[in-house]
Amino acid sequence: MPENRAHRGGRTIKLTVAIVPAASAAPAQDPVVFMEGGPGGEAISAIPFLVGSGVNRDRDLIVMTQRGALYSRPNLACPEMDRFNAKAVGLRYDAPSTGRLLVRAAEECRDRLTADGIRLRNFNTTENAADFADLRKALGIRKWNVYGYSYGTDLALTYLRRHPEGIRSVTIDSVVPAQIVSLPWAWDSAQEGIRAIFAACEAQPACKSRYPGLSRTLTEQVRRLEANPLRLTVQPPGGGSPVKVVLDGGTLINLLVSDGGALPSVDVPAALDELAHGNPERFAQAQAAGATPAIGEFAHGLTHSVACSEWAPGFTKADILEAGRRAFPGWPDTVLAHAPQLPFEYDLCRVWNVPDRTAIQRVPTFSEVPTLIISGTFDAKTGASWGPYTGRTLPRSTAVRIPGIGHFVVPQSPCAQRVLASFLTRPSAPDTGCVAGLTPAPFTITPEVETR
Repeated sequence: MPENRAHRGGRTIKLTVAIVPAASAAPAQDPVVFMEGGPGGEAISAIPFLVGSGVNRDRDLIVMTQRGALYSRPNLACPEMDRFNAKAVGLRYDAPSTGRLLVRAAEECRDRLTADGIRLRNFNTTENAADFADLRKALGIRKWNVYGYSYGTDLALTYLRRHPEGIRSVTIDSVVPAQIVSLPWAWDSAQEGIRAIFAACEAQPACKSRYPGLSRTLTEQVRRLEANPLRLTVQPPGGGSPVKVVLDGGTLINLLVSDGGALPSVDVPAALDELAHGNPERFAQAQAAGATPAIGEFAHGLTHSVACSEWAPGFTKADILEAGRRAFPGWPDTVLAHAPQLPFEYDLCRVWNVPDRTAIQRVPTFSEVPTLIISGTFDAKTGASWGPYTGRTLPRSTAVRIPGIGHFVVPQSPCAQRVLASFLTRPSAPDTGCVAGLTPAPFTITPEVETR
């Protein structure tokens, strides 16, 4: 692919494509193409989850690494940032000194990448979408079905808007609306997902009785930890040598939003109650899980090339703080000053130095192509309400919310898998009947303990 399509004679990039044959002996002729999240996620490693979800049951599955991601050339991995993240589990989340270390790691990565001749401005969603349009033509596919999750929904919506030809259907899972996504937006999603977990606990008598007032408990613990961080030595959940971790208010909210599996949603009420009673083990282990990142696997260079050009511009640090105050009144400003998952991003963007692309990218998609919109009610990264919101400009869309599921819904929900399968068979009339009556799984209930 050309690195920049405005300069066709310039540098080229290479992307890896995997085609997983359909399980059916008589597959449909319109395959499914998958768009990974992140930005910066590694698409090839998603194949087992997609196959396990039956995405290739009746159709071939096509997976391509996005420009800058692992198995592409160039690879915008930042080992400097991976090493920082490993160290950061033992640092104050929102301390200025932590921010300086993060920015320094990003600057070292940027200097190394640009010294290799890489123009980071070319690693953006517009070019990314054009790569997929060119892939369809290169493979000689007349029609295909697009499935994207998380950032892949932003990418899929951009692709649908700019390259509508050849698209039979679109599925977006855990929706990032291109016209809305920004750093302040992250606080809205955090509030929605966390409140949904607490409301689900209220709806389960055993959980309601055992863990009353979870919102109050969370606020109390954020304030307490921000004022007096805990410094602990714990063993990572995957085993290995014990590591030093710090739990402060910013770390607590970041762990609740991250939804990385180290702290399952069903354990959140128990973890907060244990923390309030002097036992921080669940949160400490979840934090320790970040001490051993896979160096070079995640393309932080793609993350920040997109975030700094498409998500950050048009807003300020003050806007993030105001959004945080609206979402969680009474929390410390030191916590609310940072967008969850992207702390110190404006400081980082100053050194990343890519141009504002919001005029091109922060645009709604209007389309008559049948679209399936899937959201999980416990998703604190991309709040479930943004699915129906995105559907407002997609008149042939069907939006479903799966109770009790967090980020990346289809691999976690057999019902969502059935809905997707029926949609791929009949995009104009998917069978969503299994959604009615779904309820979140029971929360973890622990024995009551006395406060220490």
